[in-house]
Amino acid sequence: MIHIITTGGTIEGLDYETEENQTEGNKISIEDFFRSANVSFSYSLENVLDKDSRFITDEDRKLLVDKIKATSAEKIVLTHGTFTMEDTAKYIGKLSLKKTIVLVGAFVLGTSNETDAPFNLGYALCSVQFLKPDVYVAMNGTIFHWKNVTKNLVTNKFEQR
Repeated sequence: MIHIITTGGTIEGLDYETEENQTEGNKISIEDFFRSANVSFSYSLENVLDKDSRFITDEDRKLLVDKIKATSAEKIVLTHGTFTMEDTAKYIGKLSLKKTIVLVGAFVLGTSNETDAPFNLGYALCSVQFLKPDVYVAMNGTIFHWKNVTKNLVTNKFEQR
């Protein structure tokens, strides 16, 4: 079974317009993506946060770690906004939790016709099934280890550090 933990962000179609973390637009659930893809794998879904990742704190990251530790699942996909995805990956990676954890997000709103969300989510779900226990970022068809990932703000892509 794959345990999916959601934290909000662009992948769910949330457009964060203000510094107070208020959202604009329609939200799409991860289950909406699964329904349209007619998935047949076993999964559980847990919404832990509903935040713009710019406002995710170390206290939030500790909560995510507590949720990861609490689940019996060994394979976890964590949806996360791209602004601080690498920070969360490093925070979790340093803990050596002995589970396979893949962080994934989207650069284009999940509710947009041009979104990269379904591709990235599908790629992360496939990857988590074959990777060895550790922490990874799966974005735009590439897997990055938590120790070797950075977001390039010029190209708006993740790349190796």
